[in-house]
Amino acid sequence: MSSLSVLIVEDDPMVLEVNKGFLNKMNGFQLVGESVNGRDAYEKIISKKPNLILLDMFLPDMTGMELFLKLRAERIPSDIIMITAARDSPTVQESLRLGAIDYLIKPFRFERFEKALQQYKNSTKKLLNTNAVNQEDIDKWLGIQQETFELPKGLNNITMQQILDHLMSLRSSTTSEQLAQNVGMARVTVRKYLDFLATKGTVDIELKYGSVGRPTKYYSIK
Repeated sequence: MSSLSVLIVEDDPMVLEVNKGFLNKMNGFQLVGESVNGRDAYEKIISKKPNLILLDMFLPDMTGMELFLKLRAERIPSDIIMITAARDSPTVQESLRLGAIDYLIKPFRFERFEKALQQYKNSTKKLLNTNAVNQEDIDKWLGIQQETFELPKGLNNITMQQILDHLMSLRSSTTSEQLAQNVGMARVTVRKYLDFLATKGTVDIELKYGSVGRPTKYYSIK
């Protein structure tokens, strides 16, 4: 695979130079343009068709989000990594919903920049060199690690993975009883797996107290 083309959108001259310097340290990437405002960035993206855009959120003529939305509405086939000082949860969530492949909060070290671009290069290379992918490939590209443990007697990997998959699909913590209903298993069985995962540091346990009686355990993926 030839070098991946990159366009940097950043209005701060000092930050722009830092990002260019970081990019120059990496193999497999070629800077094909830079922009200090959204309108110029849009025109260069259309003409140069970069593989990757490093996009700031705060631009003088529009927000990075507005440019992001415009590119997605026109189905421009460029991937985007947000590089910004914006750290509020709604902005981060909206960027990820739109398909940002990473989100770097200023200031950051070269190591974090390198990790983001290296992971992007690895996943892009694999996608370009294959006609079909499997779940394991996708999990690796998304950074999802399959948990592998030496299980105690009475527990098995298939059931463990079922419970992990359901737990990761939830947006909030859950009780062993609620999870047992979702996976169609006995509560006592599910609780054994959850408590084991908690000892391995994969699952968090939170105690919630009601008006009376003993506290209830709520489980969530760390």
